[in-house]
Amino acid sequence: MNTATQAVDLLPAYLGNHILLSVSAIALGMVISLPVAIASARSRRASGLLLAGASVIQTVPGLALLALFYPALLALSAVTTRQFGFGVPALGFLPALLALTLYAMLPVLRNTIVGLAAVDPAIKTAARAVGMTRPQSLLHVELPLAAPMIMGGIRIAAVWVIGAATLSTPVGQTSLGNYIFTGLQTENWTFVLFGSVAAAMVALIVDRLLALAETGLALHSRLRLAAASTGIAALLAASLYPLAGSADTTVVIGAKNFEEQYILSALIARRLADSGISAKTRSDLGSTIIFRALVAGDVDVYVDYSGTIWANQMHRQDEPGRSAVLNQLTRWLAEKHRVRNLGSLGFENAYALAMRRDRADALGIRTLIDLQTHAAELKIGGDFEFFSRPEWAVLQRTYGLRFALQRSYQPTFMYRALRDGDVDVISAFSSDGRIEQYGLKLLEDPKGALPPYDAVLLVSPQRSHDRRLEAALKPLVGAINLPAMQRANLMVDGDKRTPEEAAIWLAEGMGGLRFGVGREEVRNGRRHQVRQH
Repeated sequence: MNTATQAVDLLPAYLGNHILLSVSAIALGMVISLPVAIASARSRRASGLLLAGASVIQTVPGLALLALFYPALLALSAVTTRQFGFGVPALGFLPALLALTLYAMLPVLRNTIVGLAAVDPAIKTAARAVGMTRPQSLLHVELPLAAPMIMGGIRIAAVWVIGAATLSTPVGQTSLGNYIFTGLQTENWTFVLFGSVAAAMVALIVDRLLALAETGLALHSRLRLAAASTGIAALLAASLYPLAGSADTTVVIGAKNFEEQYILSALIARRLADSGISAKTRSDLGSTIIFRALVAGDVDVYVDYSGTIWANQMHRQDEPGRSAVLNQLTRWLAEKHRVRNLGSLGFENAYALAMRRDRADALGIRTLIDLQTHAAELKIGGDFEFFSRPEWAVLQRTYGLRFALQRSYQPTFMYRALRDGDVDVISAFSSDGRIEQYGLKLLEDPKGALPPYDAVLLVSPQRSHDRRLEAALKPLVGAINLPAMQRANLMVDGDKRTPEEAAIWLAEGMGGLRFGVGREEVRNGRRHQVRQH
């Protein structure tokens, strides 16, 4: 299937969810903003404070605002569960709706306040002179005169919200942003263009419909108002179509925001489909969000890495060895969070610092100890998480690494930056096919500062005793070795195949082949002989 065909196939679900989220946020923003703006319009001080507060919210980056609602809703859910016996969904539609509602409020507030303030005082005096009360004057005189300005604010809010809704993907809400995030990660520019154009078209259509309604109000044209209402109703109807038939029994597969996770989530989806289990995927989630989502039951199953949980969730900095890490991690997950570890898939995706082979050889750098003597003259690049992760702090402390410059990149561009010489060192991933493709050298970690990073299959507390789910997923345990995962990743990174195609290749390889016989794998830049699974 080519990428254009795949993009079209995904459009109903992505577009429908995007429209539903955007229209809901715009509507909720209007319901809150209009009465508040009307109530405060006659007080200069109240309207000034209101606008200042809304303006401050607008200065918060959209992605940050969306992300902040997740821990807030988790805390609220803990309270409601304890007090009332039910939880609040912290992932997906609700955090996206609340964040976008805040984004919708400022232009509506501002234009309503300004529009009412612009009404000629003489007109208001005349309204009172003919016996109108203040509410009657507001309803029949002031609001109709301010309507064009108010509609202008609603139109601005609509465009803002529809654009910002593409950022809701990292908090688990399906939207046209799924095209953009996935496309950037896999260098699928058809997806990026498709998502961007689709979002722009939705914004343009909604703006035109609201402009039609604005003209209808100004000209008292029932025909124009009816046409605008019909168009908006049609959009809402289209947004509800993909949601028809969704069931609570659907298994939610989580995925982080890089190629390997897309491939593994597609592989899990394939296994579940073959077993007759309905499933859907929430992708592009951050490491902390996806783990919390699993614990809260917003995600049912996903692949994480032992070192990530060891450092980020367990806050451990020691390195007792691979089997000890896996055993202690499995016990901690079960006792602390009732999360079940079904087992390791059979490979590690370890963090390791990497350089271009020619550059490393020229400087005589083979290990992180060698790197220490040159670090002050070199530039390092990392993915968005790396420099805030405990592993980076441990590397700095263990090896005294202090670089001339550090930069954060989306992972695809991080490898490109190293290849093109924009940086000298990157935080690579040992299972990434681009290591071989770009001729990179993984630097050895002789002091064992970094923990192992076995890919482990985790199941949420709510699904931990689901025997049917377990039976579907167990064949994945121990079935994928490092060369196989590197090849699957390279299919997406280098050959521009889809994650689904790479997942099919992995699944076919598992049909009658047990991977891992006498294999070697690289962990933290060191080669380790691994027993047969």
